[in-house]
Amino acid sequence: MKRKIAIFASGSGTNFEALVRACERGDVNGEVVLMVCDKAGAKVIERAQNHGVPTFVFCAKDYPDKASFEREICGRLESAGAELVCLAGYMRIVGETLLGRYGGRILNIHPALLPSFKGAHAIDDAFAFGVKVFGVTVHLIDNTIDGGTIVAQSAFEYYGNDRDEVERRIHEVEHKLYPWALEEFIKGLPENV
Repeated sequence: MKRKIAIFASGSGTNFEALVRACERGDVNGEVVLMVCDKAGAKVIERAQNHGVPTFVFCAKDYPDKASFEREICGRLESAGAELVCLAGYMRIVGETLLGRYGGRILNIHPALLPSFKGAHAIDDAFAFGVKVFGVTVHLIDNTIDGGTIVAQSAFEYYGNDRDEVERRIHEVEHKLYPWALEEFIKGLPENV
C-alpha cells in the first residue's frame, strides 16, 4: 500500500522534485497527493503542475491568524487523504493546529547537521563559523525550531572557501538523503496511520 504524502514548499522546489521523482520511480513507497505552498509564483507550483500533483497555494495575510490558515491546510490534507507531510523548503514555522493533527508524521529537511546551525540561515551560519564538515538532517517536526527527533543525517568535508559550492553540494546530498529517509520512515509506520 502506497502512503499518501503532502509536500509543503515555499521556493524553487528542488527537494519537492526529488521526492516526487523518487515516488514515481518506486524508490519511495508513496504517492504525492498534494503540494502546499505559501508563495504565489514560486517555481515549485510549476513543478507540481508538471507532475500532475494538486496544489494549494495560500497567502497567510488572507487569514486572521496562523490557526486559521492551518485549519484550512488540515482540511485540504484530509480531503487529499494525506497521511504524511514532508516540508521541503517550507519557510513557515509549523503551528499547534497542524502539529495537533499530524504530529509525529511531519518530516523536515535542514541544510546543516542538527543540533548545530538551526534556523533559516544554516548554510551561511555554518560557512561563517568556518566548519569543515557540512551536512544535511532529516528530522521530525515538533514545537521547537529544528529541534525534533533526527531521522537521518549525511555529512561531507569541505576545506575550500566557496560558499556557493557548499550550497550546491548540500542540495546534492539533500536530493539523495530525503527520499531515502522518507522511505525508511514509511517502513517503520504502522499500517493504520
